[in-house]
Amino acid sequence: MAARFRVYALDVVGFGKTERPEGIEYRLETWVEHVKNFLDAVDATPALVVGNSMGGAVALRLAATYGEYVRGLVLMGSVGVPFRITEGLDAVWGYRARGIEEMERILDIFSFNKSLLTPELAKLRYEASLDPQSRSAYEQMFPEPRQRHVDAMVTPDEAVRKIDRPALVIHGREDRVIPVDNAYRLFHLLPNAELHVFGRCGHWTQIERQEEFCELVERFFERVSQVER
Repeated sequence: MAARFRVYALDVVGFGKTERPEGIEYRLETWVEHVKNFLDAVDATPALVVGNSMGGAVALRLAATYGEYVRGLVLMGSVGVPFRITEGLDAVWGYRARGIEEMERILDIFSFNKSLLTPELAKLRYEASLDPQSRSAYEQMFPEPRQRHVDAMVTPDEAVRKIDRPALVIHGREDRVIPVDNAYRLFHLLPNAELHVFGRCGHWTQIERQEEFCELVERFFERVSQVER
């Protein structure tokens, strides 16, 4: 993507190496404001926004609340509409770094293609999850009962219907974390939407189907940019 576009990969507060201010509340509104302020800081508005999973809920709410900040929207395996929490998502949000075996079980939930689940990947992600600040932040985000966190990330249907920006909805048919029904619902709600569902693919569309995923997104971004010109 960086060969054609100016690309930023943002760690919203609570994730990665982003500073965690004292008393920060990890919730949808916080993450939306963080993304908005980031786009202001790097002078990247309106932006072509890609949101994965929980990030899809952030991107969707950003477009609903600050439409002028969004040029086009890609939602992949997205949260943001009502659904009953899956066993997979409950396990992912309940991850507590209790050993590498727990990480291996979590990775198994994410991917349909089991050849991607190498011991090296499990070790890498497990060791990253041991960072004390990251671990503390993650444990604060999704305490039980976790259905309430799914519900808190919902943007109401009427607000989604008012998002007039071009949107590309992508999902894996065998996703065990976020149900594929979310993709169909978003497709029907968003007035200017396209939908692509990958068969034999789990929650990692951008990894399991990397080449096709990047091609889809790049062509979508090119179409959106051409319409504006």
